[in-house]
Amino acid sequence: MGGDFAPGAIIEGARRAVDELGIDVTLVGVPELMGDPLGLNVVACTQVIGMDDDPASSVRSKKDSSLVRAAELVRDGQASAMVSAGNTGATMASALLRMGRLPGVIRPCIATPIPNPGRTPTVLVDAGANAECTAEMLVQFAQMASSFVSAHYGVAEPRVGLLSIGEESSKGSPLVKETHQLLRELSGLNFVGNVEGRDLIPSTVDVVVTDGFTGNVALKTLEGSMKFIFSAVLQAIGTNDETKAAGAVLLEHLLPVANQLSPENQGGAMLLGLDGICVISHGSSNATAAMNALRVAHEMATAKVVDRLRTTIRPDEKV
Repeated sequence: MGGDFAPGAIIEGARRAVDELGIDVTLVGVPELMGDPLGLNVVACTQVIGMDDDPASSVRSKKDSSLVRAAELVRDGQASAMVSAGNTGATMASALLRMGRLPGVIRPCIATPIPNPGRTPTVLVDAGANAECTAEMLVQFAQMASSFVSAHYGVAEPRVGLLSIGEESSKGSPLVKETHQLLRELSGLNFVGNVEGRDLIPSTVDVVVTDGFTGNVALKTLEGSMKFIFSAVLQAIGTNDETKAAGAVLLEHLLPVANQLSPENQGGAMLLGLDGICVISHGSSNATAAMNALRVAHEMATAKVVDRLRTTIRPDEKV
């Protein structure tokens, strides 16, 4: 029920996930508002949490909303994962309140894959769940994201970088400096030091760690910049005979890059630290984005990512 093009695009994407990827999908929504479910199984609810609703209060007051019911299906073992393109805060709140945190986890975090041409994506964490963080939280984000990259992408020893304003350990805010020291002393993590904003695309690391405020700003800046660049290139091609000729040659090389960098092909962000799987898709998700978000959720369940994270953070471990 959530997203700019819901419910139509979400239902279409779910149908494609079944037909093209062989994923078993159940829709959760208000039947009279959904339209044709395209033959998919539907768990009916009576309420919807809107994009402008307050996340915490809505989850508590709208207990028969699609988000809450979806989280309960995962909690009760009737589903392996939940996916939503709706209210991000409410998605996180419903997943957290119904599934709970893994033992020892201070706060869940959003792990967003950033396309990295030529190699596996770089995972940015936290991408918006926690605006204010402690150094201990950032260390846990690094541990969980590293474990996720290893399980999901098959990277044996993920390289972890800390987002800062300079590569030197002396650069950055007090939070960054404290986190850098803790990560450097932590065993079992392949921490390679600080990285800068220009190192996000392309990147030589597999995980970039930061607080949720900085991470969300960096992510949105990347999205806006990429949209501008490709829009400018497309506008330039075709302005005269010379650019039309150049475009005829270049487009076949540019389009694969554009597809690789497109957010709709990434599948969505993962909420790490929960005792269950939750994938947060972009609010402007079309059918392709919805299908790919379901693909990511299925891959996380198949790779048993939650079980891997359960052993990554130990309740008795001191950072």
